[in-house]
Amino acid sequence: MSQQSRTLYKTMLHLGKDYPGGYPYFRNKLKNAFMKNSALKDQKEIDSAIARGEFVIKELEALYMLRKYRALKKRYYEE
Repeated sequence: MSQQSRTLYKTMLHLGKDYPGGYPYFRNKLKNAFMKNSALKDQKEIDSAIARGEFVIKELEALYMLRKYRALKKRYYEE
């Protein structure tokens, strides 16, 4: 496992603590995804998998930002 993939795994694990489905669910899905891709040997495939992981990180961050925005909006504005 390369340093880049370890960093990606740790970052995603940290982001999974706030996942709506629960941390254990997220951790199991993340572990399965990394185990599935652990047999990759071609550098292009590895780079593609890492890019996909970075995209997922951005999507998770956007999901959390949206959730925080909705909570603030609900708290301060009446609908």
